[in-house]
Amino acid sequence: MLDFPRWKIWLISLTILLGLAFAIPTFLPERVFNQLPRAMQTRVNLGLDLSGGSHLLLEASTADIAKMRLVNMEEQVRTELRRGDSKIPIGDISSQNGKLSFMVRNAAQVDAAVERIRPLTQGAGMTGQRDFNVEVVDSSTIVLTPTEAGIDNAVNQAMDVAKEVIDRRINELGTREPTIIRQGTNRIVVQVPGLQDPGALKNLLGQTAKLEFKLVDTTADPTEVAQGRAPVGSEILPYPGNPSGIPVIAVKRQVMVSGDELTDATQGFDTQNGNQAVVNIRFNGAGGRKFGRVTTENVNRPFAIILDGKVLSAPNINEPILGGSAQISGNFTVESANQLGIALRSGKLPVALKVIEERTVGPQLGADSIRAGIIASCIAALGVILFMLVSYGRFGMYANIAVVINIFVILGVMGLLNATLTLPGIAGFVLTIGTAVDANVLIYERIREERRRGRSVMQSVEFGYKEASRTIFEANVTHAIAGGIMLVLGSGPVKGFAIVLLIGIATSVFTAVTFTRMIVVNWLRRTRPTEITI
Repeated sequence: MLDFPRWKIWLISLTILLGLAFAIPTFLPERVFNQLPRAMQTRVNLGLDLSGGSHLLLEASTADIAKMRLVNMEEQVRTELRRGDSKIPIGDISSQNGKLSFMVRNAAQVDAAVERIRPLTQGAGMTGQRDFNVEVVDSSTIVLTPTEAGIDNAVNQAMDVAKEVIDRRINELGTREPTIIRQGTNRIVVQVPGLQDPGALKNLLGQTAKLEFKLVDTTADPTEVAQGRAPVGSEILPYPGNPSGIPVIAVKRQVMVSGDELTDATQGFDTQNGNQAVVNIRFNGAGGRKFGRVTTENVNRPFAIILDGKVLSAPNINEPILGGSAQISGNFTVESANQLGIALRSGKLPVALKVIEERTVGPQLGADSIRAGIIASCIAALGVILFMLVSYGRFGMYANIAVVINIFVILGVMGLLNATLTLPGIAGFVLTIGTAVDANVLIYERIREERRRGRSVMQSVEFGYKEASRTIFEANVTHAIAGGIMLVLGSGPVKGFAIVLLIGIATSVFTAVTFTRMIVVNWLRRTRPTEITI
């Protein structure tokens, strides 16, 4: 029992000092915190329910995802059957009833067409099924039917990408510790602490940010365009800012350059046009070359800048636009231009998201929760301290020192992990304080039992720590398993509770067992008592 190496004492002391050092920044004012070295800027972030903020529940339409898959597959089929010298002529492709169907003009080429199309289908996750079934009907008609497994896999992939894009967009706002989690198959929960006005957030997340550059069809009859009819190879798109007064415009279907080839997009000002707010964009190498080639070939022709299916502006190409950079104008304010820049930088959403639930938590409610949590924590700590002092005397005092240190070590670990404290997290914090001395109670009761058996002080303390450690370990493993399940399967408040609980389990075992054993060993070495009161 008295064999406690010096290196272990130094290691335990260093661990506790680091925990205290990482906990202190949480209590410092913002001005002082910002002056700390980067390594010491660790702070426990407050969740939405404590600091106030915005809560949005976004939903994607699975029908839209299925429709986009049909459109993409139609384009792939057309491209594949036109590839190479052995082109396969087909009739118009129909997309009625959620299926793609077309007739092969030469019945002798049906098998060859099927062989070309099958590789376009993919495996639907781990289901063993394809995302499309390819069938031949009436000897010359090929039908591609989306499978349920394929649709489910497409929805899952689209929502995963959407979650990543939302994360990038919110982080661009400079907001710390947003909570972005999937809920169900086609919903995403977004919680942004500290953001009291969700309007800007809704506008930012509501943009799909699908940017396209297309040539304007100057051959289209304005009368036909106004009635929604476009020439073959063109389409009608809304154009609210059309100088002609017609709120629509005809553009070529072919995309010159897409937003997928952007590398940067920032808000700026057009100094040649009254310092109007614009968005400056820069393409990657391939996109810059493509944009330069298209503008070189179409000088003195207008092209449309299209965002999410709506034309922002249709300027004239006065000269080739080389260098891989361009400018988007469209009656922007500084704020709207900045939001568009963020949306374009973070990438386009694979599917449009609709806000179906919106909540704003006021900071005053959070302040009340923090105050109540602090009071509850203080009462819990005081109650535990008094109970341990009365029940175990000197050894109870050692346990109380461990409880106080444990509180700061928990905060230090949470700060180091940049964890977020929520209202259920405060409940977990209070619970941890109350149960932090469980290990000490088990150890001290075992020491009492060994003394009653007639063992010496040294032997009783040694057996008390040694024999109780197994029980302590098993009890905390069961707690950790429950906490781990809540962390993995839970979301929001449940996860906040699980994080604090798991950290508290680890730190309380360390302080209650290892730290108190070190104190007890040092006391026994100094005094060598023949009797103890416990």
